[in-house]
Amino acid sequence: MKITEFLDKRGIKLEMESTEKEDALKELVDVLAGVADIGDRKGIVRALIERENLGSTGIGQGIAIPHGKTDRVGGLIAVLGISHKGVNFEALDGEPVYIFFLLVAPKDTSGPHLKALAQISRILRDSYFCELLRRCKTPTEVFDLIKREEDKKH
Repeated sequence: MKITEFLDKRGIKLEMESTEKEDALKELVDVLAGVADIGDRKGIVRALIERENLGSTGIGQGIAIPHGKTDRVGGLIAVLGISHKGVNFEALDGEPVYIFFLLVAPKDTSGPHLKALAQISRILRDSYFCELLRRCKTPTEVFDLIKREEDKKH
């Protein structure tokens, strides 16, 4: 499974405005709504906040992978947000978050969702790659960078 299979260029936002957790989640869900018919945005935001209440998906080193499930999507969808200001996301290391991968999966699945989380975590472990991501100027640059990284691994 490749990230480029469930991430659309339209789902990449390079200049996130939000600086607080809940606002960042709403902003990412708005990006998601531009890519797929997700129905009730508030329902998805609620599901993401409920997941965050179990423990922050801010995994540290400026990265967060918020995720949730809804019966409104037919398959796995991701959006990527990059913040230059940094977001107070209650990350595990207490640092601001700059790179967000929001993942939404159908309610009745777990396999693809878990594989996607593992794949995203794997490429974001590379701090040089994350630095390159943050320097990208267009969604196409971001998408191509991820594609090149995935092609190296396969």
